[in-house]
Amino acid sequence: MDEPGTDDSAAPPAVDGMDPVRVHAALALLTDGWRTRAELVRGTAAPRRSIEALLRTVPVERSGDRYRLPPTAGLSALLAAHPSVPADPVGHLLPAHAAAVERLADLIARAPRGRRALDHVSATPETVVRRALFLGARFWLPGSHLLCVGDHDLTSLAVGLIHPHVRTTVVDIDDRILAYIDAEAAKLGLDVRTRWADLRLGLPPSARDHDLAITDPPYTPDGVGLFVARAVEGLRDPATGRVLLAYGAGDLTPALALKVQNALSELNLLSEAIYPDFNRYFGAEAIGSAADLYVLRPTTKTLPAAVARADRFAAAIYTHGPQSIEATAAPDPGPVADLDPDVLVGPWPKDVLPNVPRVRLATWLGKPYAATVRRAAIALPPGLEPALVRVLLATRAERVRVFTTADIAEPAEILAPVYELTARGTHVDAVRRAPSGTLARTLLDRAHGKAANAWRDALTRQGLTKREARGEVARIAPWTQDATVLELPAHRLKSIT
Repeated sequence: MDEPGTDDSAAPPAVDGMDPVRVHAALALLTDGWRTRAELVRGTAAPRRSIEALLRTVPVERSGDRYRLPPTAGLSALLAAHPSVPADPVGHLLPAHAAAVERLADLIARAPRGRRALDHVSATPETVVRRALFLGARFWLPGSHLLCVGDHDLTSLAVGLIHPHVRTTVVDIDDRILAYIDAEAAKLGLDVRTRWADLRLGLPPSARDHDLAITDPPYTPDGVGLFVARAVEGLRDPATGRVLLAYGAGDLTPALALKVQNALSELNLLSEAIYPDFNRYFGAEAIGSAADLYVLRPTTKTLPAAVARADRFAAAIYTHGPQSIEATAAPDPGPVADLDPDVLVGPWPKDVLPNVPRVRLATWLGKPYAATVRRAAIALPPGLEPALVRVLLATRAERVRVFTTADIAEPAEILAPVYELTARGTHVDAVRRAPSGTLARTLLDRAHGKAANAWRDALTRQGLTKREARGEVARIAPWTQDATVLELPAHRLKSIT
């Protein structure tokens, strides 16, 4: 049944591959004033290619990089017939949080620049505030724990500003982001803790037992599958927990969206809700600078599936860089026989020292190796160079040689108390120093153990009682609680050394 006052004869011009509703929205923006292509993409959630086709189709005026429709365009009847717009679940709450939006705009502007190899694209300040508002509207948050699986968007800070009673844990591979979040959370008095993690190698032990998880992962099927699998592992009770996922494929690539949904299906997740175009970005114009918000509910089969499939999802998760779906490089084994290693760690070719025991990187980082190792050879696949410091800290051998696919600088500052390092192009030789008894050496020698416990034991050897030492650690290094040395961000490790 037609609504009164509508004009079915007023139809937007046809643009190949572009939804008529998005065409209408773009025309409305162009009629309202001058717009850049980026503003049209973000305002309509239409791919840049579609916006460019529209600008070639309608009689626009141009001034530099801005466009508009002149009053003589003759589109008044069309624009009067405004189609329905999907309801924003929290749009009505946003005006009351203008101060939070302004604060997030400043935080996002000052944050470390995104890294293309990590598929970083910044969400708008309105988006991260709306994520926080959605969490509060949909879930009971008092006393709850939230896990941010990657947080280049600073969702953790938005949640802390709007829901200060929520404790948030951020896991991320980018040490710059972790340092920035720590510093800003401290200034704002927010309950946010940070943990370093390469999700391809596992979720940190202290990043488990959360009520909710949220992630905005790389938009490849394996990227979405891996980040969501780790988010599931981080839930305290999969029966009551939920995972919020930001994912967008754009109108022109439905086959890619299907592959992603198949990855979610492999994890036996129920899509409770999908809010179209909920997330908006500065960039990602190929997908309309927008992504949907999924509310995913685990089933009894989800956690076993996540544990079983995470390694497979970890093969190639990014769209750019050395760990992208196009990358094929592998570490060059190079000179390793002269080292005479007791163990090979990582993805070594089968024909390299076939009689030497082998260990997966995730296992090496997950727990101490049971056998005594004097010499170890480690291969880091493409894109895992940020794990170099942690891999060396997890190694208790006298000599270590680490091979990568790219030239690397010596990570001397953090590792200096433990190793004497020599960088040789794409590999690093590390020779273990004699024990020194310092606090830094005590902590770094117990990399798999709880940092707070190692710190406490070091203080008791200086004459403090266990109670005094425990209180001192809680006072000067509360960020060590429940975390192993391997989970600590680089800026925390530097503060120890």
